[in-house]
Amino acid sequence: MFLMRTPLFFLAAMALSAQGLEHVKAEYTKHEFEIPMRDGVKLYTAVFTPKDTSRPWPILMTRTPYSLRPYGVDNYRDSLGPHDRFAKSGYIFVYQDVRGRWASEGKYEHVRPHKAVKNGTRDFDESTDTFDTIDWLVKNVPNNNGRAGMWGISYPGFYAAMGAIDSHPALKATSPQAPVSDWFVGDDFHHNGAFFLAHTFNFLVRADKPRPEPSKDDGPAFDHKTPDGYQFFLRMGPLSNANEKYMKNNFPFWNDLMKHPNYDEYWQARNIRAHLKKVEPAVMTVGGWYDAEDLFGALRVYDAIEKQSPRSNNILVMGPWYHGQWGASLNAGESLGNVHFGSKTADFYREKMEFPFFEYWLKGKGENDLPDAWMFETGRNQWRKHDQWPPKAARDRTLYFREGGKLAWDEQPSDGTAFDEYVSDPAKPVPSVDYTAIGMTREYMTDDQRFATSRPDVLAYQTEPLKEDVTLAGPFTASLHVSVTGTDADFVVKLVDVFPDNYPDNKPNPREIKMGGFQSLVRGEPFRARFRRSFSAPAPFAPGQMEKVEFELPDVYHTFRRDHRIMVHVQSSWFPVVDRNPQKYVDIYNARESDFQRATHRVHRSRSAASGIKVRVLPGL
Repeated sequence: MFLMRTPLFFLAAMALSAQGLEHVKAEYTKHEFEIPMRDGVKLYTAVFTPKDTSRPWPILMTRTPYSLRPYGVDNYRDSLGPHDRFAKSGYIFVYQDVRGRWASEGKYEHVRPHKAVKNGTRDFDESTDTFDTIDWLVKNVPNNNGRAGMWGISYPGFYAAMGAIDSHPALKATSPQAPVSDWFVGDDFHHNGAFFLAHTFNFLVRADKPRPEPSKDDGPAFDHKTPDGYQFFLRMGPLSNANEKYMKNNFPFWNDLMKHPNYDEYWQARNIRAHLKKVEPAVMTVGGWYDAEDLFGALRVYDAIEKQSPRSNNILVMGPWYHGQWGASLNAGESLGNVHFGSKTADFYREKMEFPFFEYWLKGKGENDLPDAWMFETGRNQWRKHDQWPPKAARDRTLYFREGGKLAWDEQPSDGTAFDEYVSDPAKPVPSVDYTAIGMTREYMTDDQRFATSRPDVLAYQTEPLKEDVTLAGPFTASLHVSVTGTDADFVVKLVDVFPDNYPDNKPNPREIKMGGFQSLVRGEPFRARFRRSFSAPAPFAPGQMEKVEFELPDVYHTFRRDHRIMVHVQSSWFPVVDRNPQKYVDIYNARESDFQRATHRVHRSRSAASGIKVRVLPGL
């Protein structure tokens, strides 16, 4: 059965809220400023100040590339801050168009590289633009208490993280939420060098239209002329056809993507993790276990600060959410797709974590008692507190691929030659979902994988029904010994929770989804195997020669319940979430139709070439 699902282009990082326009207008006054930066460029900034002037208020700011409509001092937003409790509590809310976007001057640059060493007023980056903005605000906005905070989801989460670098003394707290951190290794447009086709194309045709002058107009939306993303992108053909058929060289960042297929200086300069040193403000990084865009960024920003700024007040929050779900006040975070979490997880986060964090650091209210890691454990569906992430108690173990599609703990395979193989055909790639959608959906990260398990080009390994709960906590590693008949290949590894056959159906269940035997995706990640030695130095395969392909998948915190099974998939396409690998070692971004070829891939599982996944197991409660 084919169903229409909502595509996930991008979340415009401002929270949906129940405050209402009349409440905002009654309680706040809107001001518009063009704040000068050190190089003379002026950035459009909207400031909402409380009409209650009986006390000073802290500043809470978001910087965004996504527009601050409605513009004009008489045109108010219908919500302020991360959610409605902030507006009721009282803050000076600041919203800024970043350099070169919408009503701000200057030249825009995607994930503008940080300059660790600056030359006077001529050098600027997002850190200096944030510093200059806060400096102007605390000196020019009446009735502020001298403390500032930042928050932002997705791209604005990147700006919230950048504000913590060489920060202004007034910046006391920042919350990067689903922050972009590295657009080649793990966020948005590439995962382990594999190109996230549907998301990238749909994001850029909507959000990356050229704006040579300050503008407040969004322009017409892109028309795919079909609801079926699988067919749209398959008919598009090689990536080089995107410009010829649709973009017409009008999208500069797409052209940059096509020019930089490897982890070269262009991408390395846009890795923000290397600069998160000597962080002074308190940081609460927030992410979703089912964030299809920036799960990597949330986990790795926290990790980078933890390692490079060990004295900082550094907190990680991870919930069972899609991209930005926790930031929508009308979404309680009770479920995603067919998987339910047993409580209003997003409401709990907003009330118990986000609001107290800013109240303490910006107003001095409450206690600084949030744990270092407050994590939602899926499967068992409960919040758990840890003094670090991953938890100290987690122990390394390995699940090995065995004969007959079995998955076994710590059991070395027998001697001799053993392998499983499949034919990967770029003309018939494995779909990422079994329903109709125009792009990358929110639900795909929990979707039922039964359709994929049945395909001949997907290897599936599973345990026997578990006799007790098994909790995996932290990152895990796919360790594959492979040989291919072509000269290039992708490998997608998926971790799947197989429900018992007698598992009850959801209630209500309007689509009549049978949950008995449901195969819920827990984590999936592609790896472009030309980068098996280095993301900066790709290398072809020698046909028929066995090589090791090993890569880390983003963290999980999931309990496979008793009577469930642990399943692992290995496949070589995941379309249209990931673009097709021609399976011939060529420049994929300039490949021709004739370069795409069928190939046979083997996954070896002998004693001398044992394949499997290395996981971290947390002892039971």
